[in-house]
Amino acid sequence: MEGLSHKAESPPRGQEAAVTAVEARGVTKVFGGGNDAVIALDAVSIAIRENEFFTLLGPSGCGKTTLLRLIAGFDHPTGGNIVLYGEDISPLPPYKRPVNTVFQNYALFPHMTVAENIGFGLSMLGRPKAEIDDTVDAMLRLVRMEELKNRRTSQISGGQQQRVALARALAPRPKVLLLDEPLSALDFKLRKEMQIELKRLQHETGITFIFVTHDQEEALTMSDRLAVMSQGRILQVGSPREIYDHPADHFVADFIGETNFIDAEIQQVEADAVTIRLPSEKTVRTPLPEDFQPRKQVSLAVRPEHADLTRQPAEGQLSGTLENVVYFGTGTNYFVRLPDGSEFVVRVANRGEGNGDYRVGDELGIAFSANAIQLLRD
Repeated sequence: MEGLSHKAESPPRGQEAAVTAVEARGVTKVFGGGNDAVIALDAVSIAIRENEFFTLLGPSGCGKTTLLRLIAGFDHPTGGNIVLYGEDISPLPPYKRPVNTVFQNYALFPHMTVAENIGFGLSMLGRPKAEIDDTVDAMLRLVRMEELKNRRTSQISGGQQQRVALARALAPRPKVLLLDEPLSALDFKLRKEMQIELKRLQHETGITFIFVTHDQEEALTMSDRLAVMSQGRILQVGSPREIYDHPADHFVADFIGETNFIDAEIQQVEADAVTIRLPSEKTVRTPLPEDFQPRKQVSLAVRPEHADLTRQPAEGQLSGTLENVVYFGTGTNYFVRLPDGSEFVVRVANRGEGNGDYRVGDELGIAFSANAIQLLRD
């Protein structure tokens, strides 16, 4: 789309040089003072690359929206700096930053048409009418709403309103687009559709998207990379696969998807691996995570879908009694009670031929590979 994309030609494979679009350098934000002071962000540092879909993920109150507001300029850091393409923008007001924001409440003008809403910001910037008309047409094509250009926004659906809000935010061609849980008001089916739509828009425009959500599945579905936040700090940054398969600590493992936690004991430490004794007294040798500080007692994480059931308890790393079976369409969860009283969940994909006909009360083994185990920093 002419004049819209910021995307440069891709360099040859293996020669990519990531450009940092947005950087937080030791950013702290404190609300209030004295005994009433609340630390919303605690010396947060992060670099977000140009042309990536980056997600800030965490529970309510973790600081993700505060960080987004600091990037937008709606708040200013108590300490540290916000840097955009190498320039410290911390002192700049929002209107002087090449950044736009899409909020949970789309804040559209109900008395205006779709086209008028999209062009409103450009009019306020004093752009020539011909440029506004061309840009509005381009945005309508981008969000696939050409046929609704003359419809008032009070007369279109929630999903269509969300597209108008995105088009309006993209129209001035910002270097960075900030999205503060913009899908939260949509129903489940429409939300799924808009996740795909958002990713398409980011890919087609080449603009850096910074997305805030508390929805783990949403973050895994849409992101190139994500940062998991808790209590004003960033706990881990990585691709969806890295975060899911290799969570750094107990909070990340528990917050992202379903996880089985096992208390175990390290028996031997090597340069790149450790031998661990499980509660069943069996041992397993597993890779040693980078920067992991070995200690005698450790916590392990095993995803339900990375384990299998066997009718021969002795064949598994763990064994127990099947207590419950939950069918949920694409898969079945088997809840196994271990001898120490803890519960282990095994998830089996439903492929139409049955899943072993396990019954409540069966004594079963739980098998998993060494690579399915993740040592956690607690």
